[in-house]
Amino acid sequence: MRLSDSIESFIKTMLTQEEPEVELRRNELAEYFGCAPSQINYVLATRFTPNDGYVIESRRGGGGFIRIVRVCHSGGQKLMYLIQERIGSAIGEQDAVRIIGQLLQEKQITPSEAGIMRSAVSEQALAVPMPEQMKDALRARCLKAMLTSVARENRRSPAAVSPAAPSPNAPTEHRSEPR
Repeated sequence: MRLSDSIESFIKTMLTQEEPEVELRRNELAEYFGCAPSQINYVLATRFTPNDGYVIESRRGGGGFIRIVRVCHSGGQKLMYLIQERIGSAIGEQDAVRIIGQLLQEKQITPSEAGIMRSAVSEQALAVPMPEQMKDALRARCLKAMLTSVARENRRSPAAVSPAAPSPNAPTEHRSEPR
C-alpha cells in the first residue's frame, strides 16, 4: 500500500458514522507516518475534497490543527444536491466516475447500478464523432437521469439497502428489492 493510501485510510478510519469530524495536527501525523508535512497536505488536497464529501479547516502556527468534516446528507438530499448543483450542464468522465464511486461507498447505489452507470458515462459509450464539450454535456444529462431514477426508486423503498448473500466478485451489500 502506498503512503498516501495509508494516510487516507488512517484518516477515514477515524471518521465514522458516529464521528463525522476529526481534528488532527499536521506535524504529528507526518511524524507518525515518517513523512514530510507536505505529504499530508497532498493527501488532504486530493482525497478529502468537497467533491468527495469533505470540508477541511486548517489553522497554522503554534497549536495549529487540521479539522476534517465529512458532510452528511440524507440519501435524497445528496442525490438532489448532485443533480442540481454538483453535476451542472457538463461533466468529465473522471468526475462522473468519482461521484458514482462515492455513492457506492455510501451505499446509495448497488455495485450493479454503479457498474451500469460507469459504463454509461464512459468514453467508450460516448465514442461518437462530436466535440468533447458535447460529450461532457451528454454525460451530465445521462448521469442526472440515472440519479433521478435512483432517487425516485429510493423514495418508493426507503430501506433500499440490506445485507444479502455475497456474490464472488461483489461487495456484500445489495438492494432488498429488484429494480
